[in-house]
Amino acid sequence: MPALPSPALAYRLEAARAVVHDAARLAMSMRPPPGGPQGELKSAQDWLTETDGAVEAFIAQRMQALFPEDGFQGEEGGVSRTGSLRWVVDPIDGTSNYARGRCRWCVSLGLMDGDEPVAGVIDAPALGEVYTALRGYGAFLNGKPIKASPIKDPARSMIEMGWSGRVPKPVFMDKMDAIMELGTMPRSGGCGALALADVASGRLDGYIEIVINLWDVAAALPLLAEAGAVVSPFLQNGGLTGGATILAANPHIGPALAKAVSIPLE
Repeated sequence: MPALPSPALAYRLEAARAVVHDAARLAMSMRPPPGGPQGELKSAQDWLTETDGAVEAFIAQRMQALFPEDGFQGEEGGVSRTGSLRWVVDPIDGTSNYARGRCRWCVSLGLMDGDEPVAGVIDAPALGEVYTALRGYGAFLNGKPIKASPIKDPARSMIEMGWSGRVPKPVFMDKMDAIMELGTMPRSGGCGALALADVASGRLDGYIEIVINLWDVAAALPLLAEAGAVVSPFLQNGGLTGGATILAANPHIGPALAKAVSIPLE
């Protein structure tokens, strides 16, 4: 039988789940009604709402009270505390969806032990879904174990690709063409953390984003590892300090997808 998880890490995961639950309820209470976006543009299609700041501040304060020795990094506030264990939050991932009153967005909180992602919570309250993972002890959706998809035929696969204004249009279109050449229709749902969680749960067979940040993926990386997905070396390729490319896929589709879009898995 596997050894029991570190009590300190297991306790942190349970505390994070409770804090993120409360933060997600706050976000739901502030969610705009359906319609035109309520917020401001940071850059092309990159929205910022009042909720982003409120949720990040809420989580930062709660985690500091619970674990004052831990570091903290947020999408909006950057690194506000340092520590060997560091919390990384995206207060609202999928803000463009959130600002329109849509349901595909989440609160994402990951835990790093140095440069290694060890635990994560992704709460999508409008969908009624909570993902949790602790390295070495499984990945879960609403408390039930999840695994990457068993699909082997690329023509039967479902692949999503995220969009960023930081990516030149020819690069983006080249990757989209490569996905279609595999025989599948590329999708884009506007929420990287949930797309990666979908790979972990088997709802997607692969996800690609050319430029994505640590706060978008910190909680998802333990999920993917525990669910048996394959992931490109995002952290080693610059993801710890800036935007970098990520490819995540089920282990059967991964090699063909990586070759098609020229994103190595090693």
